[in-house]
Amino acid sequence: MPIRQLPEDLINRIAAGEVVERPSSVVKELVENSIDAGARRITITTANGGMDLIRIADDGHGMDRDDLLLSVERHATSKLSADDLDDIRTLGFRGEALASIGSVARLSVASRTAEAESGLVLVVDNGRRSGPMPQAMNRGTVIEVKDLFAQVPARRKFLKSARSETAAITDVVKRLAMANPAVHFVLEGSDRTVSNWPAVTGEGALGGRLGQVMGADFVENAVTLATARHGIVVAGMAGLPTYTRANSLSQFYFVNGRSVRDKVLVGAVRAAFADYVFRDRFPVVALYLAIDPAEVDVNVHPAKAELRFRDQGAVRGAVIKAIGTALASAGFKASSSVAEDILGAFTAPEMAEPSAPAPVAPASSSYQPQRFDWQPDRAPLNLDRHPGQLAGFTAPSARVETFEPAAEPVDFPLGTARAQMFDNYIIAQNGDGLLLVDQHAAHERLVYERFKAQLASGPVASQAQLIPVVVELPEEDCARLEDAAPELEKFGLYLDRFGPRAIAVRETPALLGNPDISGLVRDLADGLAEWDSTAALTARMEAIIGRMACHGSVRSGRRLRVDEMNALLRDMEATPHSGQCIHGRPTYVELKKGDIERLFGRSR
Repeated sequence: MPIRQLPEDLINRIAAGEVVERPSSVVKELVENSIDAGARRITITTANGGMDLIRIADDGHGMDRDDLLLSVERHATSKLSADDLDDIRTLGFRGEALASIGSVARLSVASRTAEAESGLVLVVDNGRRSGPMPQAMNRGTVIEVKDLFAQVPARRKFLKSARSETAAITDVVKRLAMANPAVHFVLEGSDRTVSNWPAVTGEGALGGRLGQVMGADFVENAVTLATARHGIVVAGMAGLPTYTRANSLSQFYFVNGRSVRDKVLVGAVRAAFADYVFRDRFPVVALYLAIDPAEVDVNVHPAKAELRFRDQGAVRGAVIKAIGTALASAGFKASSSVAEDILGAFTAPEMAEPSAPAPVAPASSSYQPQRFDWQPDRAPLNLDRHPGQLAGFTAPSARVETFEPAAEPVDFPLGTARAQMFDNYIIAQNGDGLLLVDQHAAHERLVYERFKAQLASGPVASQAQLIPVVVELPEEDCARLEDAAPELEKFGLYLDRFGPRAIAVRETPALLGNPDISGLVRDLADGLAEWDSTAALTARMEAIIGRMACHGSVRSGRRLRVDEMNALLRDMEATPHSGQCIHGRPTYVELKKGDIERLFGRSR
């Protein structure tokens, strides 16, 4: 078959296959055009998941007759003034969206400029153009797309259900709204409930818009990002390490106002949270990057959803630095959603319905309420009248220590220790409420952070064992530990081979105190077997420190004195990231006074 030039309508339909993948693609292209036109209010209306109707109305600059006619031509745009693809400062720039949409749907474009007496409407019905005709309207542009892919059944049948397409459109509009807080977005239609996101301006505008779209709960449990490094400005908000999700759908990335998917940004966020989040949990982030347009190529994907950075290392470093600084400034703060989960676990006892009315004292009764004078050595109830009836309640269920309260108590953020439960949980009280602290998880984080600080300044200090501890292991594990011994010395762990199936530990990190040496060595052996390389030790520094910190922290089941519990609380207040352990679990839960009153129905 000889080579031939394809007809114009077929060229447009082929181009539509790249630009118009589904209804949400149409919404994205048209709303981006509205934003580029300076719109301050955009209303999106859909029906049947956008397959029957998509209507975009804005109050932007509008178009005159000449621009309206050119707008539906292929590769016609007003956004490349100097024909320079290295300096793209708008969302759209290819000039093929309307032509592609008009080739596979019934497209109507109505527009009016501020100077015009009336508007004009142009119709493109599956490639056949008619108009423009006069139309009464306000300033701005109104675009309607009806019966998408109706004339291309092969494309229509590959669309998903109306519910799925509706959800995809919602996601696209959410991202556009997050990137443009100064624009008022309204999303409505017969296939959805109305979403209304008013414009937010001034200081705190970004947080206000994120609260509208992602929920106030996210803003309350997030830290603000605001750093500049290597000419890259990083802004946005990142959820606390204890505020996570089971998937990455709550991670949003924007570069120069454009919503993107990029492996560099995803990897940078994962690296920044590596010390704080469970392996199967995902942090919640809204990340905004401002970078010189010449340093990023946005013309590498048909839908402009992906891009390529010229200096990926600089971008990665800027993101990690911004998140690390913000999380460090949060200190010991933990997510309030943990306390909400705890409150949900409490249930009030069901009161049995009385089988008969309660007796009522006669009006002439001479009953007088008895007054009790409280004395520390005598309970107000005479328990001797019913011996054995309250067995088990006369002794405290948690270990307590009596102590004289200070004359002027200091209101510490994490409060003052009051008791220890189950030899693992510290009960503390501050001016606002009650705190439950996991002593093992909290001390594990403290040891981990001290380990990192010492390792950054040089080899970790070690303490010699009076008698070397011999740990018996399989021969292959002994061989791996022997090969890794020089690297392990940097962490304060000195060991030697002791026969074919044993390792002698001579010195351990001083930070660990008296750790479970046998458990520590076996855990490190398991790690070396998993990593399968001695050279991976440096790359796995955090993992090694984490294993050591776990074995060197206060164990569950250890009874602490009041002064030890208070010392742990003060250390937590002074240590960054102490709100979660190295595995991502919260180290404490705080119940406000109002939360406790709610449990007992006193706030109603």
